[in-house]
Amino acid sequence: MSQIKRSAGVLCHISALPGKYGMGSLGKEAQRFAKILAKSKIKYWQILPLAQTGFGDSPYQSVSCGSGNPYFIDLDLLAKDKLLTKEELKKARSRKIDYADLYAERYPLLRAAFSRFNFDSRAFRAYVKSGASEDYALYMTAKTVYGGCFADWEEPLKRRDPAAIERLRTDHHEEYLFWQFLQFEFRKQWLSLKKYCRSLGVKIIGDLPLYCAYDSADVWAHPELFKLDEQLRPVKVAATPPDRFSESGQIWGNPVYDWAAHERENFAWWNKRLEFALSVYDVVRLGNFFDYAHGYEVSPDAETAEGGEFAEGPGEKLFKNRALVGRAIAEDLKDADGCVRALLEKSGFAGMKVLLFAFDGREDNEDLPHLYGENCVCYTGTHDNDTVSGYVESLSAEEFILFRSRVAAEMERSGLYVRLGDEGEGIPEAFIRLALSSKAALAILPVQDILRLDSEARMNFPGTAEGNWKFRLHRQPSALAMGRLKKMIKIYRR
Repeated sequence: MSQIKRSAGVLCHISALPGKYGMGSLGKEAQRFAKILAKSKIKYWQILPLAQTGFGDSPYQSVSCGSGNPYFIDLDLLAKDKLLTKEELKKARSRKIDYADLYAERYPLLRAAFSRFNFDSRAFRAYVKSGASEDYALYMTAKTVYGGCFADWEEPLKRRDPAAIERLRTDHHEEYLFWQFLQFEFRKQWLSLKKYCRSLGVKIIGDLPLYCAYDSADVWAHPELFKLDEQLRPVKVAATPPDRFSESGQIWGNPVYDWAAHERENFAWWNKRLEFALSVYDVVRLGNFFDYAHGYEVSPDAETAEGGEFAEGPGEKLFKNRALVGRAIAEDLKDADGCVRALLEKSGFAGMKVLLFAFDGREDNEDLPHLYGENCVCYTGTHDNDTVSGYVESLSAEEFILFRSRVAAEMERSGLYVRLGDEGEGIPEAFIRLALSSKAALAILPVQDILRLDSEARMNFPGTAEGNWKFRLHRQPSALAMGRLKKMIKIYRR
């Protein structure tokens, strides 16, 4: 990971930022958060996928991989451009994330902003002409008009007959322009925030999910690149076999790629997607890196993932773009047969280490900090884990005593000292110190762990479709918490 010097970062998704309007956004509070990071000598801000959410409100299930989430469009910035009124802003106020309310209330508000927007402006016309959001706008127009997923539409539109596409764009032109408007505003605000972060010396780590949602513009526009039947229904869907996260595995439900078809076109679709990610983010986290070596597939009607089968992935053939080296983090959290390690070494990407996985008693556990090399990123935990405080609270008395002794032993190996109390006091700080003091080029700390928050602040429970992605800060991180972190960053030379 040659382009990343020894440094520290914070994991906090845009949705979790504080604010007045029901979800974090790309406006003033995002800039305040970035400024707090810079003041604390933090060089990286990691976020989850920015794309418009779909099924289960998950950022990993999007209607278009290249889209921006309209919920992140800052309402105050729209008001500044005279697209919203003060009265409309007052009605939109809410501190908690409620996706049902957001869906019911935010889109009418965005449509009101669109009704006042000059969509004949030169900048907007150039954006539409660029085609950056063409498939997205067409797909969302068709979903608004006809409902459902593309597989349920009439054959000409389902199969993107040119005449049907032109009729859709012409007969519902205002609707088509509305979805273009949302992406135009999102991109404008995002690029402004990214520029501001860069001026502070803070770089953005973005997340690139491997799979696309079936109900998406991506699959609709390129069905030949996925394993679909003649009716454009999935033949196989993505899953993960039984592992430490789930005894029966997990069924993700995404259609799997036809990698042979991708290779025949020299991975053109993927190269475009990777180039787009590198233009949006400074560093890209490649999710499910295991599946780039070989994925795991099940039948669409499977009830569990236990009876699936492995399928060969693209491997190193996909990663010929050397621009990724030094700008990619591989989520290599499972490697049953060593194939991921081999692919990681060939690619030159940095792997991931997670401290919450380190203390199972195995002396050769690669998540133990004293075993790290430099070309890796150490996390106390990720968006898929409990917080450190929450995990400690979940342990039985016997489990806690064993866990605490293992943490203490690792701290002794690392020459660190933190008092680990009988109720778990000090363990969040111990985890942060272990991450920061390690050899890893980059240490990433979820904001929940910096603030010592419990399980109520957990972002996601893998394998469950409801109740996720709702964590939100009620205020910016305190000066006391960030001051503690700043001192540790200085001590451990990050």
